[in-house]
Formats: sequence, structure tokens, C-alpha cells
Amino acid sequence: MRLRPEEITSILRQRIEEYDVETDLAEVGQVLQISDGIARVHGLENAVAMEMLEFEHGVTGIAINLEEDNVGTALFGEWEHVREGEPVRRTSRVASVPVGDALVGRIVNPLGQPLDGRGPIETTETRPLEFKASGVVDRQPVKEPLQTGIKAIDSMTNVGRGQRELIIGDRSTGKTAILVDTILNQGDSGVICIYVAIGQKASTVAQVYERLRDAGAMEYTIIVMAGASEAAPIKWMAPYAGCAMGEHIMFNGGHALCMYDDLSKHADAYRQMSLLLRRPPGREAFPGDVFYLHSRLLERASKLSDELGGGSLTALPVIETQAGDIAAYIPTNVISITDGQIFLEADLFFSGVRPAVNVGRSVSRVGTSAQTKAMKKVAGRLRLDLSQYRELEAFAQFGSELDQATRNALARGERMVAILNQPQYQPWPMEEQVVAIFAGINGYLDDVPTEDVPRFNDDLREHLRTEGSIYGEIRETGDLPEELGERLEGELKSFGERFNVSSEDGVGAAA
Repeated sequence: MRLRPEEITSILRQRIEEYDVETDLAEVGQVLQISDGIARVHGLENAVAMEMLEFEHGVTGIAINLEEDNVGTALFGEWEHVREGEPVRRTSRVASVPVGDALVGRIVNPLGQPLDGRGPIETTETRPLEFKASGVVDRQPVKEPLQTGIKAIDSMTNVGRGQRELIIGDRSTGKTAILVDTILNQGDSGVICIYVAIGQKASTVAQVYERLRDAGAMEYTIIVMAGASEAAPIKWMAPYAGCAMGEHIMFNGGHALCMYDDLSKHADAYRQMSLLLRRPPGREAFPGDVFYLHSRLLERASKLSDELGGGSLTALPVIETQAGDIAAYIPTNVISITDGQIFLEADLFFSGVRPAVNVGRSVSRVGTSAQTKAMKKVAGRLRLDLSQYRELEAFAQFGSELDQATRNALARGERMVAILNQPQYQPWPMEEQVVAIFAGINGYLDDVPTEDVPRFNDDLREHLRTEGSIYGEIRETGDLPEELGERLEGELKSFGERFNVSSEDGVGAAA
């Protein structure tokens, strides 16, 4: 069969129209220079800020400086293997991290890769590292308490869901201990905790992990670790990765608690990165946008409106001070961003006050709106009494003769400090805190020697746990009405009499 010319023409035209070449166009650049985890890349004119770039040897980069003739890139992974002249590819993806329930209970690096040797993390969901914080219309007031289990904090500098409360103090004053206690106290609250370790020793993070695992707290905790030995870009990325994981929980209607330990090392890592990228140094060699570095992280903590699911992301950043100087550059920056601070003082710590909270310098700007009614009623006078005690204590060192009212105030203050003292890793439920503070401010411990206050607290807890109804009612209603207060006073009177008798018997037997 012979084909006519017009048939051949139509077949050829059809084949040409249907012809499709599979092309794989990729924008490829070249490494110009590399040093200290920072690479300069030439040939990626269309790269965008915070875009992920693919290097050889499985190394990932994030485009940070977009200059006329090159792109300044922070590298993640084994960047030491990258050489000048090697190709770099655009991914057209903004920097993001894996998120989801599969991360709970795991130790991961800021890239979402497991560090605990328990196999890969099965999740397909990701969230961008940087995300615009929710606007005013999308939020609601912070009014739901997030109990830390620490009497000195829940009573005076309480934290609400969606709040940002700074923990600030010198080295080794118990900042991380507060974070661990808070995680331990979230057991049945439905809050997922994300502990971000920035520049911490691996052994320190291992101790935190073991403590949480032994208490069963890893079932609702994610640890994001950027160790002290890691390059600056990994440390810079860590808090944003933890925040993205928490945001995923918040936008799905859940409650998350993000802890950044600590942002002083985060600022140092960012300073190192910025200087290597040739950004102009400012005060103390920090770049001009170091305030923005922390504000765009902490502003993402919020309590969403009911229309958006009512989820919350609470932030507990940590800042380490030098010799108690809270007026330094980074501390003042973060204080101005957060909704209050818990100041831990070295002198109090070494004098045996644990946690070493300085009442005068600590504040929660959310105030009593994020406290239970019961705690509001008993803790209203507490801050004033303790501040007055600290003033009188300083004055009494120089005064030889004190009037009776001053001696009474000093005695009451001593006992209140003893009531608020709390061993590490032993968070108290809200109802037990309320009763202990109620007993102190109403004078039921005035006749108890200060050294016996911890034993009084422990015996009272056992007694009221056995009795059951008072603790149960405060727990269920969150309130301490007048009728319940009268019942509690009756229990405290009878218990106090028995305790004083037993103490006297013990003294007599010892003598």
C-alpha cells in the first residue's frame, strides 16, 4: 500500500505535534569559597532568601545573604567535604523541618534527623522554619494556666498557655532544673513539650533525657539538640526548628510548650554566622538584626482564637547572665520581647533558697488572669510579704534592737521562704500548693521552727491526701470558697496541734 504525499504530510505533522521531550532543567551554581560552615555560591541569580540548596556529599545549605554576584549560604551536615568549584543546585523549597506525632519521644537534630539510634522517623509533614506570627485578630487573651508544679512560680510569676516567660540568671543557678520540673508536671495536662538544647554539652542533654525517660515524661516530649560541638548554623537553626514543631501542634488545636535553652548561645552562634557572612558588626560585634532574631521566634508563641481551634504555643526562653547583669545587650533585648521574667539569683541559690527566684525582679505581665481562683485568693499577699521580708532582712543586719512587729514579720517571712523551697524534680499539684501557701500566710506555721517547715509540709500533704475531699474539691473547681476555707482552717488547726505535740515529744526524747 502506497501512501499519498498529503497523508505522509499529515502523519508527520501529527507526530511533530505529539512529540514531547522530557527535560530536567535545574539551576546550577558553583562553590566560590568555603570556610567554617559558610559557603559563597556563584551562578544562582534566582535564589530566594531561606531557600534550601543542594550541595555534594549530602550537604544542605540555606541561602541567607543574597548579594549581586554570589549567595552567602549556611551549611548543614558534613560541610568539611565540600570543595571549591563543586556544583550547587536550587531546590525551590523554603527551609523547612519535619513535624508530626512521629517526633514525640525522640531526640532529633534541627534537621529532624534522629540522634537516639532508634531508627528513622516516619513522617511526611513539614513546616517552614520561618513563619509569620499570628495577628491580633487570630489570637485570644492568655487566660488558661500552664502549671509548672513549682510553688514560687505558680503563685507569683505564673505562666499561662500562649505566654512567653523568660528564665534568666547566672550559670548554675537552676534554670534548666525549672524547665525539667515543668516538663515533669505536664503528665496529664495534654501539653506536648519541646526541649531545645542550644550549645549544651551532649552529656548534659543525656542527663535530661534519662531523667525524663525514667519519669515517663518522654511520652509527650521532643528533644531538639544542637550540641556544643556543632557548627554555628545548626545552633542558629535549632530554636526555629523546635518552634515549627510546636506550631504544628498549635495549628492542629493542641497545646505545646517550647523551651529554648539557651538563647544567649543562640545569639552567639548568629553573631559568628553574621561575621563570617561579612555582615557589619554593631554593639558587642552582634549584627544589627539580633533583636529581630529573637523577636520573630518568640512572637510565634500565642493562644489561638476558638475559630482557629484554640491551640496554644507557650515559650520558655532561657538567658544566661554574667554576674547578674540583666542590663546587658541580649538580656535586655529578650526581656523587652517576653511577657515577664523569672530571675534566678546566685546569692539566693548559694544560701539554700531553691528555686532561687528573686521576687523583686521577677514578674509575669499576664498576671492573675492566668491563675486559678484558688491560687489568686491565697497568693495575693505573698509577693508583697516576701518583698517586705527581704527589705527587713537587709535592715535587720544593721539594727541591734528590733520591735515586736518587725520580729514577727521576719519570722513569718522566714517560714514563707521555707514553704516555697522545693527539691528538684518534685513538682507539686496546684491544690497542694494552694493549701501550703494558705497555711503560711494565715499563720499556721508561726509556731513551727523554720527547720521543721519541710516536715510540716510533707506531713500535712499526707494527712490531706488521706482526708481526700479538700484536695479533690480544689482540684475539680479550681476555687477556694469561704465554706471550703473554713473546713481547711479546721483541718489545719487540728493538724497543727498534733504536729506541735509530736515535735515536743521528739525534742524530749532527743534530750
